[in-house]
Amino acid sequence: MEVIRDIAAFPRLSFPVVTSGTFDGVHIGHQKILKRVIKRAKQNNGQSVVITFWPHPRLVLFPEDNKLKLLSTIDERIEQLRSFGIDYLLIIPFTKEFSRTSSRTFITDILVKAINTKLLVIGYDHRFGKNREGSFEHLKARSQQYGFEVEEIPRQDIDDVGISSTKIRKALESGDVEIAHNYLGRYYSLTSTVIEGDKLGRTIGFPTANLALPASHKLIPANGVYAVWVSLGNDRFPGIMNIGLRPTIEGKELRLEVNILGFDQNIYGQAITVEFVEHLRNERQFNGLEELKEQLSKDKEAAERVLFI
Repeated sequence: MEVIRDIAAFPRLSFPVVTSGTFDGVHIGHQKILKRVIKRAKQNNGQSVVITFWPHPRLVLFPEDNKLKLLSTIDERIEQLRSFGIDYLLIIPFTKEFSRTSSRTFITDILVKAINTKLLVIGYDHRFGKNREGSFEHLKARSQQYGFEVEEIPRQDIDDVGISSTKIRKALESGDVEIAHNYLGRYYSLTSTVIEGDKLGRTIGFPTANLALPASHKLIPANGVYAVWVSLGNDRFPGIMNIGLRPTIEGKELRLEVNILGFDQNIYGQAITVEFVEHLRNERQFNGLEELKEQLSKDKEAAERVLFI
């Protein structure tokens, strides 16, 4: 997949089949649209093209509302789209100035002039342009004028999926990573760098990799203990993830700690990806380190059962 961040640098393609949207999380609702784009591109010996925006429009238009958490950073979104088989990804910087772009200007300057769109595929009730004024009806009525066909994913298909990024966020915020998994079609994940911790885990036989907190807009699942898969380079390991304040030792700051089972190497400064498989229990306070150690042994057994190891 070729990633393009400058509209002026978009190549001249023979038959671009295009869709656009924020695609946060690239969940299975998004995937219905992507599959259609790829299929139609192949039918016409053309190219599949996704237009997306970064930062997320709500982060720009409502900066005072810091409650919005995203399912994917832009780097994660790129990799999700790449793995799906999209040919070209155009990332348009979203600014307040860009938000004032009319639907007509978006069509003529971006879809027609910059991309040379031959077929536009959009989801049911998709809107675009200033104040979301652009619609399927508008595009359909003027398709000959613009020089490209328009295809809308039927309402029935979208309703059958019944999935939105908002539903996935709510599931993760309550610790329900299993629902998120079903909606995403893959495990929810986060990628971060291993940093130095206080090495308390080593003293009780459960060494952990402490992770730097990800970007402020990246959603972290609810506090608790999870069975996870941990990817380091090309290797994948089972693990137990703890998200929380560590009340047993009167912790005050949110910590992300993962005990990689059967692994004890120095990986400070390296990036790892954690995939959340199952919520094992809520965070709670124990009566000392010995009781915590006993619980961690139970967590390990539970994680091994979940991960079939």
